[in-house]
Amino acid sequence: MSITHLIIDERSRDIGDFLVGRFLPFREKRMVGPFIFLDHMGPSQLGKGRYLDVDQHPHIGLSTLTYLLEGEIEHRDSLGTVQRITPGDVNLMNAGSGVTHTERTPQELRQHRSVVHGYQIWLALPLENEDVAPQFHHVAGADLPEWNEGDASFKLIVGEAFGRKSPVPVCSHMFMMEIDCPEAFTLDVSDGLHGEIGIMVTEGLVRVCDSSVAKGRMLVTGSEDTCQVEVSGGSKIFLLGGEPFPEERYIDWNFVSHSKKKLQTAKEDWLAWRFPVVPGDASYVPYPNKKA
Repeated sequence: MSITHLIIDERSRDIGDFLVGRFLPFREKRMVGPFIFLDHMGPSQLGKGRYLDVDQHPHIGLSTLTYLLEGEIEHRDSLGTVQRITPGDVNLMNAGSGVTHTERTPQELRQHRSVVHGYQIWLALPLENEDVAPQFHHVAGADLPEWNEGDASFKLIVGEAFGRKSPVPVCSHMFMMEIDCPEAFTLDVSDGLHGEIGIMVTEGLVRVCDSSVAKGRMLVTGSEDTCQVEVSGGSKIFLLGGEPFPEERYIDWNFVSHSKKKLQTAKEDWLAWRFPVVPGDASYVPYPNKKA
């Protein structure tokens, strides 16, 4: 495998009242390890009737991962979960055989201006986990592995990397980590990460082999192909990826599966209101292009 020097730019996508920067899926690279969907949300100013209000919608065959840099979001799901997420925490919802959820600006934050900024991610589930019962997990930022190398600070969000393991329960070999570099720093990933690697630049600039990757871009490579990563001072980057699946994955709206038949069944179930519902929430996001 050699996918050295594939660079993906954030592409603007409208999700209602917000524009996000979408990295995945990309036409030349649908997944990076198990990461099949990756949106950079914000930073967006909230207030004066403009809030994050993602109504009730379904998922199958994936885990949703939410990681915030600024702001707060309240998650509710058909399991009965009500969970506030704040910067540095991890919300992971394993949709498995089918779940619905909402994401909203907490009520008390609607009284004044605020900011929301972070990442919304889908992790495709391995074949043997696609139909498991849904689960929700919240891990506080204080419980995630953190360490320093020189002036650079590291936080392991999910998975395993550099001999450390995150307590967030995942189903496949993967990693996602946040690295802050107030000063220039050289990072060698050849022995600490395995599989496909995405180097996503939130602030600053990195140089990998002969490529420069600036803010709003992601370089995708394989661990066996990666040279040292030269990170400029004042940079924040994320490393994510892992071992790719042997089977292809398909996406239909909010559904992910190795089977197109399963996607069709999920679509029919949502149209027929056969999914579980979020307690006390009557909202409903229609399947796109549904005919009246």
